Amino acid sequence: MLRVIFTLDYEIHGNGQGCPHALMVEPTERLLRLFDEYGAKLTILADVAEIMKFKEYKDVHGRDTYHYEAIAEQLRRAIETGHDVQLHIHSSYFNARIENGRWAQDWSEYDFASLPYERMDWMIRTGKQFLENLLRPVDPNYRCVAFRAANWSVSPSRNVVLALVGNGIEIDTSVFKYGRRSGIVNFDYSHAHSAIVPWPVHDEDICVRNDDGALWEVPIYSERRWLGAFATPGRVHRALSGWRHRLAREAGSTSDSDRAPPSGVRIRWVSVLLKKHAWKADFNQCSGQQLINALHRAARSHDSEAQGVLPFVLIGHSKLFTLRNERTVRPFLAHSLRHPERFGFGTLSRSVLPCKPGVPA
Repeated sequence: MLRVIFTLDYEIHGNGQGCPHALMVEPTERLLRLFDEYGAKLTILADVAEIMKFKEYKDVHGRDTYHYEAIAEQLRRAIETGHDVQLHIHSSYFNARIENGRWAQDWSEYDFASLPYERMDWMIRTGKQFLENLLRPVDPNYRCVAFRAANWSVSPSRNVVLALVGNGIEIDTSVFKYGRRSGIVNFDYSHAHSAIVPWPVHDEDICVRNDDGALWEVPIYSERRWLGAFATPGRVHRALSGWRHRLAREAGSTSDSDRAPPSGVRIRWVSVLLKKHAWKADFNQCSGQQLINALHRAARSHDSEAQGVLPFVLIGHSKLFTLRNERTVRPFLAHSLRHPERFGFGTLSRSVLPCKPGVPA
């Protein structure tokens, strides 16, 4: 059986632009209403660095320009109604300041995994405390136990794992098998232990299983697919949104795409067309039928492994949840609901992990 876990990165645009009510509160409200129709649950991965800046602005200026109170109330209601809220960190926001109508970030802290251990440890501790202080008044049993890094930045892993475990985080969900990036953030998750089966991680490499590890990786479901699988209206919307709110050059990216000559660009595009790429179960960008098909492929692949209940983790972003997107998610929810013997709904904090001594299930 697969436990379907919807995870939502709850944030404004990466370059600091956008209204938090329009990009976070309003789309998430629609998403929660939709999920309530089908009995599905949402795990909101709240970017505490942004939210704390919105609160700071309100406290300093006496104006709730960035809708902190609406955000806080939405997160509380989510917990009250059985959804989940866990930790997401855009580390470049901790030193951000308002400049020309946008949040100008500290680009030197953009790549979370490259930060010094002490800085990383402080960010995780601060974010965890913020969520627990905010949400325990509505649920005294609430615990912040799960984490996702912005831009999936958990490699190199040693300091990340050490800081997460040291702050009582039990689950990371930043890795997607086959994923690779080179530029302002660098990682290669092609050797990740699994595309779906959670694993206790090795202290030195989050992609490697270590049965004595204290942190579990619950990966975002992914497959290797040809480029044609990426041709959906949702991905076009994502690409256009990313282009309009791009930040790579502002952040001093040194990726190949920023410096390659035209001939290199042509060669690289041929390579892109001929290779398979990491295709994430992204409920903003995939069609409903694509998600249904992926769910069944995942079930078939692991039925024979006697794994029991496995988490099928989808990723999405509040800022990309359009009305069109709502229509693509609905058939996937309905299909999952029609097959309760094979599929159920869950959250990260109530995900099913294999039991082992010393590690909570």
